[in-house]
Amino acid sequence: MHVNDSADKRDSVRAPIELKVEYKKMNTFFADYTKNISKGGTFIKTDRPLPVGTEFLFKLTLPQRADPFELKGTVMWTNKPSEVQNPEVNSMGMGIRFIFETDSERANFESQVEALMSESLGRHLYMKLLKKS
Repeated sequence: MHVNDSADKRDSVRAPIELKVEYKKMNTFFADYTKNISKGGTFIKTDRPLPVGTEFLFKLTLPQRADPFELKGTVMWTNKPSEVQNPEVNSMGMGIRFIFETDSERANFESQVEALMSESLGRHLYMKLLKKS
């Protein structure tokens, strides 16, 4: 099921940042990479997307942290091989919305993502993107 309408409902600015993501499906472990990230979610590039609506635990490796973040997320939409007409523009994978257990967990993660976006994009471009959202 391809549900890309959620892309229009994003609350946070996304930055094209590739990060390692590790997760388990059934008894198999996967390591994939993000295509972009925001404070509210990410797109994981994979040719094995989980079904829409799936909640799962995953580890997200940020360069400024020694240990990866352990997060919970929900698959909001997917791009399957038959739905990707131009691989240069669209990637196979799944759009994930982050789920936080506490406000402090959310605040800690959001500050890490803001720092990563500012560092990766440069402070000027990051601030410009923030003003557009």
